[in-house]
Amino acid sequence: MEYLLLIVGLGLLLLAANYLVDSSVAIAQRAKISDFIIGLTIVGIGTSAPELFVSISSALSYTPNPGNGSGDIAMGNVIGSNIANVLLILGVASMICPFAIERLQRRRDIPFLILATIFVALIASDSLVFGAQENSLTRLDGIVLLVLFIAYMGWTVVKKGKDSDKEAQEADEEAKSSLTGKSLWLLWAIALASLALLIYGGDMFLDNAKKLASAWGMSDAVIGITIVGVGTSLPELVTAIIAASKKNPQLALGNVIGSNLFNLMFILGTTATVKELTIKSISFVDYGVMLLAAIMLYMVVLTFKKDKFDRIEGVIFFVLYVAYTAYLLMR
Repeated sequence: MEYLLLIVGLGLLLLAANYLVDSSVAIAQRAKISDFIIGLTIVGIGTSAPELFVSISSALSYTPNPGNGSGDIAMGNVIGSNIANVLLILGVASMICPFAIERLQRRRDIPFLILATIFVALIASDSLVFGAQENSLTRLDGIVLLVLFIAYMGWTVVKKGKDSDKEAQEADEEAKSSLTGKSLWLLWAIALASLALLIYGGDMFLDNAKKLASAWGMSDAVIGITIVGVGTSLPELVTAIIAASKKNPQLALGNVIGSNLFNLMFILGTTATVKELTIKSISFVDYGVMLLAAIMLYMVVLTFKKDKFDRIEGVIFFVLYVAYTAYLLMR
């Protein structure tokens, strides 16, 4: 029954996130908000909604367990999602169809992702940096992350006004809704119902994931990195496979970079602001692999075919992901 409820909960998460994005985009278009801003904010946040609701739910519903902290699933969710996004999703996408890395991504977005990853690893490693008794993300840490997120979004909007880059055009293309033309009251009803379903599906998915993983003897950190992290990354995985099969995998790269930055700054920032997170079973290896994935994404620009993510690099990424997952299951 737990296996069935886990799948049902994940299905509800993905379905609700999709309708929440569609209804929110349609409402914003009625309010004459530009497609670029909609794509940058509503669509970006909406595709990360599963991670957000699972992280907040895990922190709020935490009950003390030996060896686990209140933030282990939340942090594990972000680490697992970010690693899966880069190593698994981009690895699979490039194996299907190699693709170029655009100038703005290699000069701005990927370096910023590396810096954001280092910053999160440092502020979550109090025992290493400050010699504290335990590692945590405080409310102040959460607020700082949210401020950085807002600053990055503002910077991106300003840059859009100066750049006629392909990335900006793609953001416009992504800001479409299947619900455009529906009455305003129906759009609001769908948005509210989707939000309620998102919360319910998130609770169901998290509860059954914890039951199953505990039965297998896995820690909260491993649960978050594997089952929860990969499960909440399914929208990005589906998007990448579809984009690659249509010979347009470049869309997958922008989606992954945006999703990873949302996870690090918005999701962890929001979750830590709602409730301070104690982190016990996340290891430096986990932070290291997340950082390595971001650095490897930048190295793709310099290795083999310059400025291109080719099949050989995709295979390397995929093998590294399989090896890291095997390490987690044996830990």
